[in-house]
Order: sequence, then structure tokens, then C-alpha cells
Amino acid sequence: MARPVRVLVAKAGLDGHDRGAKVVARILRDAGMEVVYTGLHRTPDQIVSAAVQEDVDVVGISLLSGAHMSLVPRIVEKLRASGAGDVAVVIGGVIPDDDIESLRNQGIADVFPQDTPPDVIVTRIRELAAARPLE
Repeated sequence: MARPVRVLVAKAGLDGHDRGAKVVARILRDAGMEVVYTGLHRTPDQIVSAAVQEDVDVVGISLLSGAHMSLVPRIVEKLRASGAGDVAVVIGGVIPDDDIESLRNQGIADVFPQDTPPDVIVTRIRELAAARPLE
């Protein structure tokens, strides 16, 4: 039996609202995934360190603060620099439509606006994890 999908759910920067992140973490857990939640106010370095230590398949960043264009690309860069460039990064929360294409161009695997149905998130996370090269 293959191991479950492992997902790190993180709140980056000064964003202090985590209800949505906790709801998504529970949805993923209930779908059979192993979920690590970092808690509030994490730096890109802390998020990448946790992702590497936990050997996750996907990093999910929840942001409501508007700092997505600076924080999330830094997380992608730091994952690549740490040898974990195969870990998919997704972002959810309040993300303006005008920023989605730019985020994808910077290496974000997918963007989940705040009204994304749970089954869409679960399906996409499974797809991203399945695409990760086996060790």
C-alpha cells in the first residue's frame, strides 16, 4: 500500500486568520491525507524547513493579507534551493484574479480562491502528489 499524500498547510507572514486553513486541513485529513499545520505567522524559511523535515508532497499556503506576491514566490525559491523543488506549492485565500497568472509563472502549481469547492482542492492535491517523482 502506498503511503498517504503528505501536505503541509501554512500561514505565512503576519496574516492572523487561520479558520480557512484549518478547514482545508481537516478536509484533506478527512480525505485520507497526512496533514501538518504550521500555525500562524511563519516565515518562508520556517515553512520550507518544515516541508523538508516532514517530506511533504505539497505545500499549501493560506493568505488573506495581500502578501502573496512577495511571500509565496520566496517559498518556491527556497524549496528549490533546499533540494525540494519537486514539492508542489499551492496557495489559497483572498487572491485577486489579476495575480493568478503571475503566481503560476513564478512556480505556483495552483491557486484556490476562497470559494473553491472542497472536492476540487482534494482532487488537485492528489494529482499534484501523484505527479511528484518517486525517490
